[in-house]
Amino acid sequence: GAEVMDYHLLRHLKRREDLGLSAILLNEGMLADKIRELGIPVNVIEESGRSFYQLVRDAGGVLDLESPDILHSHRYKENILAYLSSRRRNGIRLVGTQHGLPESFGTSQNRKYRLLHRLNISLVMKSFAKVIAVSGDIRKSFIERFGFPGDRIDVIHNGTDLPEGSPAAMRRDDFVIGSMGRIFPVKDFPLMVEIAREVRRETDRIRFELAGDGPDRGKVQELVDRYGLGDAFRLRGFVDDLAGFYRGIDLYLSTSLHEGIPISVLDAMSHAIPVVAPNVGGMKEILEDGSEGYLVDGRDPKTFARKCLDLYRSGGLRQAMGSSARNKVEKEFSNECMANAYHRLYLEIARVSGNGVHA
Repeated sequence: GAEVMDYHLLRHLKRREDLGLSAILLNEGMLADKIRELGIPVNVIEESGRSFYQLVRDAGGVLDLESPDILHSHRYKENILAYLSSRRRNGIRLVGTQHGLPESFGTSQNRKYRLLHRLNISLVMKSFAKVIAVSGDIRKSFIERFGFPGDRIDVIHNGTDLPEGSPAAMRRDDFVIGSMGRIFPVKDFPLMVEIAREVRRETDRIRFELAGDGPDRGKVQELVDRYGLGDAFRLRGFVDDLAGFYRGIDLYLSTSLHEGIPISVLDAMSHAIPVVAPNVGGMKEILEDGSEGYLVDGRDPKTFARKCLDLYRSGGLRQAMGSSARNKVEKEFSNECMANAYHRLYLEIARVSGNGVHA
């Protein structure tokens, strides 16, 4: 999610003539290639085989060459790297985007992760000019749980692009419920399997598709096999054609234990697909229960299944909610809206420091 957000933010900011842009990445790959295609300079510091000290040293060398006014980082490791590499370089103002809360749901955090998280909170609180939360829920948590100053943390929602033309679903016989994301604990995709089990007790005309990969894929597949859902639940792995995936589903299902503003949900809504999601994190900032889909309190798979079946049985309800979802994204959650908000933030920080803006 953070990489997708970064790319679209850069793509839209590239149009602003009052900004100079460059990127520092820790790996070569698709994101680096796509940013270069935008005509934005990319500096890659390969983290593989380097100590953190070496990463700090090399990032500092890039900052000496680029001389940015603002250094915008994402995620806790990158925030720490941004602080350490810029600390002796006067005039660089730090901005960090917080995409979620600590991913400790359902598992015990290891000591290293706890220490890094605490260090991240301490550094961004003391040294960053501004921290951006992608949802009001995250902002509230930072203020109430960590004592973060309210005037130093703002909310800028993630965005997405609207597909060109009218959304067109693929022709198929079955009704398809889909989800997408990295398969790891905070997404709780085993709950999706439990929901599929409940739904299949009512009808065999509904199929489930999960796009993505991750460390918990084996657990999900094991549950699918245990319940005999092999013909009804497909794990698709990494999907390159995202538009094709969304055109191939009728309903989007989220099962996360916590979310900021999930881009996968916004993407589904942009394709006029209604959403069934748990009432957690920033979900209620995207969805109004009964308007763009359903928000479900608690984690009972039978409750989720009932909402999915309601939408399956009523094409009119599905169409109305899908239309409302697309309109919501167009008005409030476009990438253009997101980029405009960050642009205003950069200019505000630059005015305070008295500099132009090279981010």
